[in-house]
Amino acid sequence: MRKIILSILGILLIVAAYFAANKIIDSKKRPKPRPAKVIKTVFVDTVKNKTIPIQIAANGNLTAKRRLELYAEVQGIFKGGTHLFKPGQKYQKGQALIRIDASEYYASVQSAKSNLYNLVTSIMPDLRLDYPDIYEKWQGYLNTFDMSKATPKLPEVTSEKEKYFITGRNIYTTYYNVKNLEQRLAKYTISAPFNGVLTEALVTEGTLIRQGQKLGEYIDTKVYEMQVAIGKEYGDLLRVGESVELSNLNKTKTFTGKVSRINSSVNQATQTITTFIEVADPSLREGMYLEANLDAKKEENAIEIERGLLQEGDKIFVVRDSILDIIDVQPVYFSDKKVVLKGVPEETIILSKSVPGAYAGMLIKIYQGKKGNNNVHRDSSANTAKKQ
Repeated sequence: MRKIILSILGILLIVAAYFAANKIIDSKKRPKPRPAKVIKTVFVDTVKNKTIPIQIAANGNLTAKRRLELYAEVQGIFKGGTHLFKPGQKYQKGQALIRIDASEYYASVQSAKSNLYNLVTSIMPDLRLDYPDIYEKWQGYLNTFDMSKATPKLPEVTSEKEKYFITGRNIYTTYYNVKNLEQRLAKYTISAPFNGVLTEALVTEGTLIRQGQKLGEYIDTKVYEMQVAIGKEYGDLLRVGESVELSNLNKTKTFTGKVSRINSSVNQATQTITTFIEVADPSLREGMYLEANLDAKKEENAIEIERGLLQEGDKIFVVRDSILDIIDVQPVYFSDKKVVLKGVPEETIILSKSVPGAYAGMLIKIYQGKKGNNNVHRDSSANTAKKQ
């Protein structure tokens, strides 16, 4: 009997402990707080459609418009001149860039000229007796013949008899052989065709120069060209002679150039057209890297915004009564950072800075700048969020 009573009391004690524990747990529950409604503050701008000049960005390296690659057409020892044949050396037009020792070949030329002189002299007695009317003409030729100067041109033949007589004495063949030798002798000296600077020197004084060997490069430092690749869709918009704004990478210097040439063919691999921009400035150097902005055309009734504001499907966000909405637009040109749009109604309020997680119907608050105006901020700070 006693065991039965103890068992009943134990069961009652367990049941009472269970209900007591549940009551304590229920007393600890608190109502969940409601999350505060978040309204993002956005930067906006009011649409003012206007004429947007479309500029095509391009870049490239400068090369001298006039350049000369020096090659040897004869063989010999490189002789020193008034200037050292070194990169950076300046020359004036007509100054000798390279002189090759031509003493042996010069002797051959003089020997050939002497043969011509002797040959003409040998026909003078016959001319005096048989052709006295042309004797004075050929005597005058001999009087002007100077071994130290270029061979003078032969007298003009005035009759068939004179022509046959001179040809039969092998004078014409000898004369043209001499002129050929003189032309080759001139190749032992390479003169500067224009004022410029030597940019590459592959030989030094005393070097044995061989025929066909490259000797160096010579450029004109007054005018440079930059070769750029333009999309084929803009090929018809560019014109030769149009001004182009150029700048260095640091944007510290600007230059004004012009379109000098436009290639008529399209590169099949890149589908671009090669355009050449001419620029002249004393501070420019060959090989400098410049950026160019070419004025392609002007788009009427358009706006320009950041590319990040254009949504997938050619749409942008607009603000209507503190609520985001989305409209369709027509992109007409994309640059690295900007996009030109058409089809945006006048006075429409659009976002000027992208909003993370934005969607149509989103409740927003317009940022109020100084004097209560809506400003487009050009810094890179993120949009702030405020709780109300």
